[in-house]
Amino acid sequence: MSDHEDILSEDEREALASVTAPPAAPLKVLIVDDNRVAREALARYLSSKRIKCLTASSGKQALECLVKERGIGLVITDLRMGAFGGLELIRHIRESERAAMPIIIVSGAADVQDAIEAMHLSVVDFLLKPIDLDKLVELVRRELGIS
Repeated sequence: MSDHEDILSEDEREALASVTAPPAAPLKVLIVDDNRVAREALARYLSSKRIKCLTASSGKQALECLVKERGIGLVITDLRMGAFGGLELIRHIRESERAAMPIIIVSGAADVQDAIEAMHLSVVDFLLKPIDLDKLVELVRRELGIS
């Protein structure tokens, strides 16, 4: 064996790098709501809890943001947002490369059928407005791995 031969395989080097690499930057939350006041208030509140946020005013804008911004680790979305609502957004996410993205629904107007459909789309939780902010922060922290 020469002095220049590597004793680790490529797979072993990658595995070692994954456990010795510096921790990744904290992930961001994408808040999607067509109500500007509600969207911005939630973003401010989560930011005050040291949770980084991005916002989108529609499902379409949210999908564009998910393509451009790689640091998003969680989506919080309203259901009722005009032509491209929350359930449609979730369906698009579930059919994309980000299919495993955790999603929390926050809605003021939902029926039982919406809740059933959301659960079939594997959402983390379905919270009705007015939301319990402590519960939401706890869910967000758990999903992003923030202590």
